[in-house]
Amino acid sequence: MKKSHLLILAVIAVAISILVTTAGDVSQYVSFKEARELAAEGNLTKVHVVGRLPRDLQKNIVGLEYNPTLDPNYFAFTLVDTNRLAQRVVYFNPKPQDFDKSEQVVITGAMRNDVFVADKILLKCPSKYVEKDIKGATASVN
Repeated sequence: MKKSHLLILAVIAVAISILVTTAGDVSQYVSFKEARELAAEGNLTKVHVVGRLPRDLQKNIVGLEYNPTLDPNYFAFTLVDTNRLAQRVVYFNPKPQDFDKSEQVVITGAMRNDVFVADKILLKCPSKYVEKDIKGATASVN
């Protein structure tokens, strides 16, 4: 075999090994219903759930439980998924900064009994620019 053939085979082998190792880290987006079904089957793989935080009439988040003086690594809240199913979520880390300002939340984790245990929380905050601010800040062209 030529050296070029061996080099090509080595590159292909490295590419395949990279694909195989990263495929194990991929998780899927599901609803809380599907997460419960996976847990009932004994499948504890991590999944992503997208949802919104329930708010009262004063726009305050309902169901937050965080007391940093008692336990700074326990944060619990209620999340409503895209199918409008509410679920209690527990996060064994401090409450993320700007959590109260977020519009949408993506959590990664798995169901354990009747609680979703989150490993990661990704916040989708509202745009920092409001349309009226943009109109006032743009220069007019004459």
